[in-house]
Amino acid sequence: MAELICRRILLKLSGEALMGTGSFGIDPEVIARVAEDIQGLVDAGIQVGLVIGGGNIFRGEGLAKAGMDRVSGDHMGMLATVMNALAMQNSLLKLGVPARTMSAIGMEQVCETYVRRKAVEYLDKGEVVLFAAGTGNPFFTTDSAASLRAIEIDADLLIKATKVDGVYSADPVKDPDAEFYPRISYDRALSEGLQVMDATAIVLCRDNGMPLRIMNINTPGALLRLVKGEEIGSLVESGND
Repeated sequence: MAELICRRILLKLSGEALMGTGSFGIDPEVIARVAEDIQGLVDAGIQVGLVIGGGNIFRGEGLAKAGMDRVSGDHMGMLATVMNALAMQNSLLKLGVPARTMSAIGMEQVCETYVRRKAVEYLDKGEVVLFAAGTGNPFFTTDSAASLRAIEIDADLLIKATKVDGVYSADPVKDPDAEFYPRISYDRALSEGLQVMDATAIVLCRDNGMPLRIMNINTPGALLRLVKGEEIGSLVESGND
């Protein structure tokens, strides 16, 4: 444990990261590889909380723009995150990694309802806890849920694992001249409107001193190297830029 820079982390995965090269759903190879990366963290002694978005299955905001009631759409999006969490839980259990899903909305026949005290107890026992259904409230993204859960469980670091390798001044896919930021403050990320996390999530991190790391999930082994101190991706924290 002496070499590790974190004791407990909250890992936020976008639902899109689970699609692989597809345009919808879950790629079994991708979810199996990510589960292996999480297994490496657990084997190293890291306590892992996990939030997965639902954009690979359903986006409530998208249907709201098309005319559906936003609250109903967001509730459907919450159910999509439960599906992703159960899929990841299954992959982890197949590897022999103890894992359980806790939902912010009650569905006792499927998974446990989220209770902070119980979640911390499970983490202390070495179980991976998958936090599903966002915050349980419409109008809040899974980014905000990840920030909230990271703060609630007293994580040392919030890691957002995406398809890009950090924070840029613009979309690096569309702008090859976009500048990479290895370190940036919460306030600058907010003022420049950088697509780090949504504004509510960043403010939660800023106001509670939760360091945020943005990295590429498609690099096998990167998570373990990160918690061992390697500078991977971009760090968003307090301070001057």
